[in-house]
Amino acid sequence: MAFCDADARIIRLLAGLALLLGAPAVLAQAPAPGNNDAVYRYRGADRDRLLLDGARREGTVVVYTSLATKESTPLAKAFEKKYGVKVELWRATSDKVVQRLVTEGQARRFVVDVVETNGPEVDMVAREKLLAEFFSPHLADLPPMAIAANHLWVSDRLNYFIVAYNTNKFKREDLPKHYEGFLDPKWRGQIGIEATDAEWMATVIKALGNERGMRLFEKLAEMRPDMRKSHILLAEMVAAGEVPVALSAYDSNAEALKRRGAPIDWLPVTPVVGRPQGIAVMTQAPHPHAALLFVDFVLSPEGQELLKAMGRVPSSLKARGSQNNFPYVMLDPATVLDESEKWEKLWNKLFLSR
Repeated sequence: MAFCDADARIIRLLAGLALLLGAPAVLAQAPAPGNNDAVYRYRGADRDRLLLDGARREGTVVVYTSLATKESTPLAKAFEKKYGVKVELWRATSDKVVQRLVTEGQARRFVVDVVETNGPEVDMVAREKLLAEFFSPHLADLPPMAIAANHLWVSDRLNYFIVAYNTNKFKREDLPKHYEGFLDPKWRGQIGIEATDAEWMATVIKALGNERGMRLFEKLAEMRPDMRKSHILLAEMVAAGEVPVALSAYDSNAEALKRRGAPIDWLPVTPVVGRPQGIAVMTQAPHPHAALLFVDFVLSPEGQELLKAMGRVPSSLKARGSQNNFPYVMLDPATVLDESEKWEKLWNKLFLSR
């Protein structure tokens, strides 16, 4: 889901309203500020034992996530089976996750331990001073760009913007290896783009340099691509042959359809943009040992392989596979949170106002 400036304003306005219904029924006395830091930053040789003992005493970890239930539930069950600590999941779209966290934080109602959702939205929660820096031995398995500049969250999984194509209409070798190859007139009438992907455009322009990047998107706009709102819909249109080639599809959507036998495949076209999905611990988590143990599990080879088996793209270098074994540039959350007006204006001018 793309995050725009309007979303940020809405969340700020709603943050002062009454709490939403349906949060996990856990009310905890907030720890004094900084009390959890001793848990989160501990690096002693007995760290794993102390973390597990503490988590079992706490008995529960509360996780707010936008990860689909068909994936978040198996992940939670695997954690419970391994450690004997109950996971209470609250699943919603990324904007609703942020809205609840900000609202609860302003009300000083500290019930959540871990947040796992879109990277820019996690960064927004960090700006509200609700997240804490933490240490995990599995951070060493992440590429440097998977660790947020503020060190308050890390990317546990990714969505890649890739090129998806209908296999009844094209072969893999028919497609260009770079986006500029799609400027050839033969692709006119064959390509589609997701209608809200201004952040993808911004990242590609930054990766190529302003002059070259702007020329690419100005020329792409002249090709009059088919604009479809929703990445899932775009992938489905490719599988149906209505949009033969999609330039900004999500790899997870294309891969899911491919695994179900649909005539769709995908490939990474340079420059590939990775959209981070983030995980973090709450500063005032009522179950800090369980919170960090859960993050450890998600970032561990076991957790990352489980995500990969469910069709998600893990961030860990130890869980490489066909879905993530290629170079990419990471979308900067600041592009989404601080520059959205600039890029949305350009996007609308190029692709939506014609």
